[in-house]
Amino acid sequence: MELKGKNVLILGLAVSGVSTAKALNKLGSKITVTDMKTEEELKEQLLELKDIDICFVLGSNNVDLSEIDLIIKSPGIPLDIPIIKSALDNNIEVVTDIELAYRISKNKFIAITGTNGKTTTTALTGNMMNKAGLKNHVTGNIGVGILWEAVNADEKDIFVIEASSFQLESTKYFKPNISLITNITPDHLNWHKTFDNYVEAKKKILKNQGEDDYTILNYDDLLLRKMGKDIKSNLIYFSADNKLEKGVYIYDYQIIINDGKKIIKVMDSRDIRIPGKHNLSNALAAVSVGWAMGIETEVIASSLREFEGVEHRIEFVDNISGVKFYNDSKGTNPDSSIKAIEAINKPIILIAGGMDKGSDFGEFIDSFNDKVKALVLLGETKEKIKDAAISKEFNNIYIVSSIEEAVNKSFELAVPNDNVLLSPACASWDMFKSYEERGRIFKQAVKNLRED
Repeated sequence: MELKGKNVLILGLAVSGVSTAKALNKLGSKITVTDMKTEEELKEQLLELKDIDICFVLGSNNVDLSEIDLIIKSPGIPLDIPIIKSALDNNIEVVTDIELAYRISKNKFIAITGTNGKTTTTALTGNMMNKAGLKNHVTGNIGVGILWEAVNADEKDIFVIEASSFQLESTKYFKPNISLITNITPDHLNWHKTFDNYVEAKKKILKNQGEDDYTILNYDDLLLRKMGKDIKSNLIYFSADNKLEKGVYIYDYQIIINDGKKIIKVMDSRDIRIPGKHNLSNALAAVSVGWAMGIETEVIASSLREFEGVEHRIEFVDNISGVKFYNDSKGTNPDSSIKAIEAINKPIILIAGGMDKGSDFGEFIDSFNDKVKALVLLGETKEKIKDAAISKEFNNIYIVSSIEEAVNKSFELAVPNDNVLLSPACASWDMFKSYEERGRIFKQAVKNLRED
C-alpha cells in the first residue's frame, strides 16, 4: 500500500496514535491528528511528536475531510461518531492500526483475541518465541503500538499481536498466519451494542484465513467449538476439560499434543507457575501456537515453566502482617474477575467497581460462594454491584471513593491469612486513564500502607 504523499488523518492520540504518526512520517504521508483532548491533556504525546510535521486539531474533531485519503482511528473510538459517519458517507476508508500494519508488511502475524486471557497468552507466546530464537514483536492491545514496530522490522520478524474487538471491528483484509481466540463471553456491550455484534467483531480475526493458515480455538467454549465447523484454515482445538481426538489437552496432569497419529507429552501441567485453571487454558493456547509454528517441545515446556505471568493479572503485590495483596486490575469484566476469585484462596476481601460497560453482575456475585468475606466497592458501578450483591443476600459491603481508601479499608477488615484482591470486573475509564494506571495506583497504595 503506497502512503507516500497521501493525506492521512489520525483520529485519537493514545498509544496507537503516537505509533501511527511516527510510522506515517517515516512512510512520507501528510499527517493530520485530531483528538477531543486539549493540548495540556496531551502534552506527553505531543512532546514525543515534536519533531514531526503534523497538523493538529485538538479539543474537537472539527476537521475538513475534503482532502483526506485515509483515516486511522484509535481502537476505542466508536464507529458511530459524526466524523466517522461523514468519512464513510464520502467513501473515505476508516481502519485501525493492525489493518494498516498488515497492508504494509510482509511479516508473519500471530493474532490473539478473546474476552479474557489474551494478554497472558500473547505475553506467553512472545516468551516462547524468544526461547525458540525467533525474533518477535509483542504488540497491539497489550500496550505497544504496532505501526512503528512494523515500519522498522526486518521481514523475517514475527508479530505477536493482542487484538481487541475494537481493533478487529475496523479490519477488512487483515489475515494473520495464525489466529487464536481464547474465549468469548459478553463484554463491551456499551460499545458493540449487542453480543452478536461483539462476536462478529471477534470472528474477523479468522475471516480471511485460508488453507495455509492456522486457526486455534478453545474447545471448552461452546460458541467457539461450534464456530470451528466453518473454519477454512487448519483448525487446532485446545481444551483444559476434554480429551481430544486431535489437539492440545490435559490427560493425567500431562499437557498433551495429539496430531491424530501420535501422542506427544509436553510437560506436567502442575509445573506451570501462573495460578488458576484459566491460566492453564491460556498455557494450552500458547502450546497450540508453538505446535503450529513447529517449535520444539522442550522449548515450549521450558517457556511455560519459567513464565511468571503479566503485570496487573493476579499479580502478587505484598504480604503485610499476614495479609496478602493481589493486583488483578486487568479484570475488566465479570467473567475475568470470576476466574481471579477462583484462583485465589479464601478468605478474600474483594475490591471491585469501575466504568459500567453494560455488564450483568449476577454470576459475578454467585461466584463468591464462601470465598469472599467482604466487598469493597468504588467507581461508576458501585451501587449497581451493591444492589446485585444484596439481591443475592451478600450484605458485607463497603463503599469507598478511591483506590487508596479501598486498600486501607480492606486492611482494616482483614486478619492474618486473608487475601485482598483488586479485581474490579469493570473498565477503568471512569476514574483512570487505563487499567494499568489503576493497578499501579493500587500497588502504590499497598506500598504506602506498608510504610505507614
